[in-house]
Amino acid sequence: MGVYHSGSRAVQDRVGVRDLADHLGRAIGEGVRPVVAAFLELQPLLVLGAADPADGRVWASAVTGAPGFVRATGPRRISVATGTSGASGGADGPSSVDPLAVALATPGTPVGTIVLDPRTRRRMRLNGRLLPTPRGFAVETDRVFANCPKYIQRRESYETVDRTPGSPLRGTELTGEQRDFLAAADTFFLATLQPDGAGAELSHRGGNPGFVHVTSPRTLTWRDHPGNSMFLTLGNLARDPRAGLLFLDWTTGRTLQLTGEAATRFAPDGERTVRFTVTEAVDTPAALPLRWSAPEYSPANPDPTG
Repeated sequence: MGVYHSGSRAVQDRVGVRDLADHLGRAIGEGVRPVVAAFLELQPLLVLGAADPADGRVWASAVTGAPGFVRATGPRRISVATGTSGASGGADGPSSVDPLAVALATPGTPVGTIVLDPRTRRRMRLNGRLLPTPRGFAVETDRVFANCPKYIQRRESYETVDRTPGSPLRGTELTGEQRDFLAAADTFFLATLQPDGAGAELSHRGGNPGFVHVTSPRTLTWRDHPGNSMFLTLGNLARDPRAGLLFLDWTTGRTLQLTGEAATRFAPDGERTVRFTVTEAVDTPAALPLRWSAPEYSPANPDPTG
């Protein structure tokens, strides 16, 4: 498979951006360049998405650690040390109750990752195949590329806090409090799959609070704002509706992970709306040990009421 599959091509053609996508696609490489390696070693947060090998459900999760816990260890490899800080549920590594615990222990799992720095509004995407290691896991990369800072909220600083994760609350519908939490969010991460097991993708979505609309205990929607014109995520959804969402509380470390299916609606005026239907929710208090400063909203964020 090339940079784009038939799902991405169909969306690009529908929007009329195939030529632009071809131009931007040339920036996608397989290797971890020195500038990327230097960026990785400064970050305390990695977000990843994959499918649970047991049931095929797609989830997104987060791993944290002292800067240097993610680093390049080869021309096409990054290594993640989870023995210093956990993934959605522990300071000693990925929690056994995290929905992606099995995936992180399964060699060859397709995984999409984002390393995002709110301080500089920079993000790097590194996708590939997972390999468990004695200290955590590695990713043999087949896609490495940067995205623009659009829709990333700037957070000037963070501190590491000693927290004990709470017991995850699982459900098949969103509670009233969870619905309020989602409606107040300014950021989430979206995991999808490429066709035929070719890979996984993780993308970032951001906006002013209110950009996520919770329309029922099992349904939420958001407008798909103009981005890099590659349509990797919407292209995946055109071929496989399975998806996973991760919402973070940047102050308390809470994570709310959702798995389900998503579909894109194209309005006659060109506006795109994604509708996500929840299959299961996992809500973990104090899951991550990071406390970030208050956000400075991106100037690119559209008015959520518009």
